[in-house]
Amino acid sequence: MDRIDVVFPCLDEAEALPALLAALPPGYGAIVVDNGSTDGSAAVALAAGAQVVSEPRRGYGAAVHAGLLASTADIVIVSDADGTISPAQFPALVAPVATGAADLTIGRRRPASPRAWPLVSRAANGVLARMLSAKTAASIRDLGPVRAARRAPLLALGVEDRRSGYPVELVLRADRAGWRVRQVDVDYLPRIGRSKVTGTVGGAFTAVVDMRRRLAASAR
Repeated sequence: MDRIDVVFPCLDEAEALPALLAALPPGYGAIVVDNGSTDGSAAVALAAGAQVVSEPRRGYGAAVHAGLLASTADIVIVSDADGTISPAQFPALVAPVATGAADLTIGRRRPASPRAWPLVSRAANGVLARMLSAKTAASIRDLGPVRAARRAPLLALGVEDRRSGYPVELVLRADRAGWRVRQVDVDYLPRIGRSKVTGTVGGAFTAVVDMRRRLAASAR
């Protein structure tokens, strides 16, 4: 199989990056998208051998899009850079895409411990996943932080959201395009370092607002 690029949107993840990047399976290359880090994440990623892309416009979708533009691989994975998803699980996500059994795979999280997935984040995710499933042919149980697809068709979907609504808009556009979306179980580990988004009430609220905005836009 050709090289697979892994896009890691990154905001202050210097603590998690060394072990995360060292665990990449053979044939997987890292593209760390620095989204305004102040803790030296970019330097840590470079020292670990990753390609580093700077995206000054803050936002999850902005970082993902910058990473996809920088990639040259046929198949790409997008995954959080906080150590919650072990790279050892990437091949299971890639396999359905590589064999043509699916166009998009999304990790369905299985928490390794109660503290791995804070209750506020889990509850918000469950509500959004049910709302998304009601609007699409896909059976979404978890809008997980890791997914795999072929790069060119993924960019061709034209996802426009540059904030936390990116995952919702991606599924909506994939559904309209007739993509086969499959969920793949992945172990979900306690994050390394301090959470800046889903592990905080404020961060979870922002993510929910962005995702609901995208759902509402789709109804119009």
